[in-house]
Amino acid sequence: MSSTTPIDSNLAVTMEQPSWKKTKLSLERPYKDDKGERIPVLLDIAPDGVQVFESPQDPTKLLGENLRRIFIERGMPSGLPGDLSIPQALDTKDDKVEPDQQEEVVSKAHMNIEELFKMRMEIMPQLFTALGEMTHARELLSLLLASPAPTDPPPFTKPPPYPFSGCDEALRKASSIFKAAANNLERSRLRGQRYWVDALKTRRANWGLVPAPLPFGAPTGKGADKTSKDFFVSFGLEESPAHFRRRAVGHMATYETSSHVLVFPHRQRVRLQVSLILTDSSGLFRTASNSITSLSDASLEDSLKIAQREMVEEELFSVLIKEASTLPTASARVAERLIVIDSAQGMELKFELVDGDAVNAQETNKSDEYLSATCNLIYFALQGFLLSLHASQKSQRLSQVDTQHPPSAFPNKAPLLQPIIDLLQYQVFCDRIKVELDKMVSALLKAGIPSSLRFDAVGESGHQLVEHLIANETARRIGGEALLRIDVRQTLRLTFLSPSSLTAHLPQATLPIASIPQLVQLLSDEVERCLLNRLCEVGSQACERIGATWFVDFVSGKAVGRWEGNIL
Repeated sequence: MSSTTPIDSNLAVTMEQPSWKKTKLSLERPYKDDKGERIPVLLDIAPDGVQVFESPQDPTKLLGENLRRIFIERGMPSGLPGDLSIPQALDTKDDKVEPDQQEEVVSKAHMNIEELFKMRMEIMPQLFTALGEMTHARELLSLLLASPAPTDPPPFTKPPPYPFSGCDEALRKASSIFKAAANNLERSRLRGQRYWVDALKTRRANWGLVPAPLPFGAPTGKGADKTSKDFFVSFGLEESPAHFRRRAVGHMATYETSSHVLVFPHRQRVRLQVSLILTDSSGLFRTASNSITSLSDASLEDSLKIAQREMVEEELFSVLIKEASTLPTASARVAERLIVIDSAQGMELKFELVDGDAVNAQETNKSDEYLSATCNLIYFALQGFLLSLHASQKSQRLSQVDTQHPPSAFPNKAPLLQPIIDLLQYQVFCDRIKVELDKMVSALLKAGIPSSLRFDAVGESGHQLVEHLIANETARRIGGEALLRIDVRQTLRLTFLSPSSLTAHLPQATLPIASIPQLVQLLSDEVERCLLNRLCEVGSQACERIGATWFVDFVSGKAVGRWEGNIL
């Protein structure tokens, strides 16, 4: 059975690998077969098929021959008894020496001091080495001679691994180097394959691919190859400004990354947060912000969506900064990453660029669900206004005949911030109107007069509301109505239009109302007129037998009754 060297723990294969990686290198030759018998060394095979094996050797005889070779090749040390030199050995073996050789030996025997010193420096290290080997051999020989001579040759045993330990370590290191190189090649192959697979996925998802610029130092002269060898992924909006489109690029990672498949060199990781701060009459503050959704950027599609959303929000904030200083009906305070607008009475609108990682880590402020829904509406409406702005710029650019003026010189006819301010002012305006109407209804109910109120702040449907928001400035106004019913017979209809237009529809006239005190006075007069008419009807029914006459004196504001010379 062939024996193999145990594989080091760091080379253990813990997962399924190709077959070529499972090749094992046998570091030692086999000594025994499957039955445990010694395997002879095959020397030759005769033409008739007879195999010639190496004859077994006696270990004691082989050791003696090796020691004899040491003495013959390196000479006998001077410290041992029976000091012999090479010339003596030659004399003992070759008794006949030619005269010419004898003269050369005699001439070489005479040497000066320098030659002797040089020879000493050359021979002394070899002598010390030979002394150590001879000492080791003498101790080994003494140990063998002291033991009884075996009658039978000793059984063949596996030699100790000491002479091969250095070879084993070198082979292990070499195999580890080859395995590391093979793993690097495999990872490079898989990375290159995944690179183009991700590129095809990006193109299939309809993301833009643009040629990458030539690397630094590439030849750009006449006749040079200027073909791009790589691509960038463009995720910016088509009609965005040039500096935003230049930043809205990413490229595939050419090295091992922890989680991100794409690399975005210009990504700032900021998100747009919309907040509303309301202050009531008692001085209490209510605040809320929009819900910022967080996506995991582990996949290719999610990372592109997050990067595109951040870039769109940065473009929104830049447009809001430009429009904040030109608002006709509100004041604004602008900082580098903060915009605070006094949109209406007791209401502040705040736009802020916040750190995306910090927003994902903390919970969104949802103390007021109504305000949070309003902030979410503002956030998504701004994105729709931005697309409307891009569409307006594109249509104007395509329809422009004079090419001398650049597209940026077109006036901005689709503002983003003014419709939001108009909606917030309209909301506060409707809340104030509803408060006054609720007071009147509550007073009538306490007086025992049945009354009801139907209040619709927005009379349009959802589809119509969206069409109004994306229309031009003249058709971007929304409206509603309020219907106050007194004593189940008299009605008062009020209509309002954003941002703060109110109209009262009376039986005899249609009156525009410019202020809340005027509205209160109108409600008081109409309720008084309805009550006086009701008193006249009740008086006519009660005095029907005596022929009384009841009517309303609009000059004095009283109900007058006459019967048989009496006036009430």
